[in-house]
Amino acid sequence: MASGIKDKVVVLGMGCSRFGERWDCNAEDLMVEAFEEALADAGIGRDRIEAAWLGTAIAEQHVGMSSVPLAMTLRLPYIPVTRVENYCATGTEAFRGACYAVASGAADIALALGVEKLKDTGYGGLPQRGRGALNNLHWANISAPGSFAQLASAYRAKHGVDAGDLKRAMAHISVKSHANAGKNAKAHLRNAISEQDVLNAPMVADPLGLYDCCGVSDGSACAIVTTPEIARSLGKKNLVAVKALQLAVSNGEELQLGKWDGSYFATTRVAAARAYKEAGITRPREQVSLVDVHDCFSVTELVTMEDLLLSEEGKAITDVLDGFYDADGTLPCQIDGGLKCFGHPIGASGLRMIYEMYLQLGGRAGPRQRASNPTFGMTHNLGGFPSQNVSSVTIVGAYGA
Repeated sequence: MASGIKDKVVVLGMGCSRFGERWDCNAEDLMVEAFEEALADAGIGRDRIEAAWLGTAIAEQHVGMSSVPLAMTLRLPYIPVTRVENYCATGTEAFRGACYAVASGAADIALALGVEKLKDTGYGGLPQRGRGALNNLHWANISAPGSFAQLASAYRAKHGVDAGDLKRAMAHISVKSHANAGKNAKAHLRNAISEQDVLNAPMVADPLGLYDCCGVSDGSACAIVTTPEIARSLGKKNLVAVKALQLAVSNGEELQLGKWDGSYFATTRVAAARAYKEAGITRPREQVSLVDVHDCFSVTELVTMEDLLLSEEGKAITDVLDGFYDADGTLPCQIDGGLKCFGHPIGASGLRMIYEMYLQLGGRAGPRQRASNPTFGMTHNLGGFPSQNVSSVTIVGAYGA
């Protein structure tokens, strides 16, 4: 019976570039920026890396469809390198490949790197007609803001939520993310905003206004993973271990079988249940110390709090407005600014989230460091639309805890 990879893999080192409009850099520059930090943090030479995974979602716009650019850019020592893509869970997918390689014994030390260079390609996250016969997909009647606005409407209808209360909760989420990013030198958007700024902003897709939507960014993040035994042999202490890493992908039930009411993410609920079982967590609201979720829109963060069993169904609005998820609250969410403000280079986002958990668990998050000692950090990615998507849940924590 499979038991998962709990405590079989630890993070040896991590790095993250500054996110933003990096007009001065190409994708390769961003890879190097993240990799050099990770390598120095790990305290090893690149010749120790035995396998690598590259995560990039919009590959045809800047890197290419193969893994060769990662191997060449980092001068990796003729090792196997694999390029992966899984919507907005791409960075976590790369991390999963590296972790599974180490857990299986196929590699002693493995690398995962995610990168995206989007600002100067014209990509904005809205519907676009692709280039080439295999990329000519165009959803004329759907957009990301439009489909997630429908999520908000379905959630409000199911739980009988007042429209004004929902908008105030969404505004609180956006204000929180901007405030948190103000303490993060690597974040894309560091400007403080007010609740009135959010409520008075131009409407994108009712009820989602301008400040309810995350943009896209340029950036890269990197992780080097190994076994606890090897990490200790290299002099590492206070190891950060992978407790769980789960992925769930829509199979069509949401759209075809009438079971789904549009108010939640079925894949997130499945991935979370599996992750808690793998990590041995039975009371997530009490046991998880920090969480970074896929806040592509403010309503996504709110709904995800319930899908992760951190808030009771229909009660996330109360928790949000009560400050439960604020930086100084009981369970901080997006303490680094999240997708909304740290930024969303699609292929890098999952690894960027793990990077924040890694820093927090090691007491190295600087001015945004959580005062109490974190035990478990959880990250969540969601790719695609509410009706068809992929969700990933990763839990990291002190080795042996």
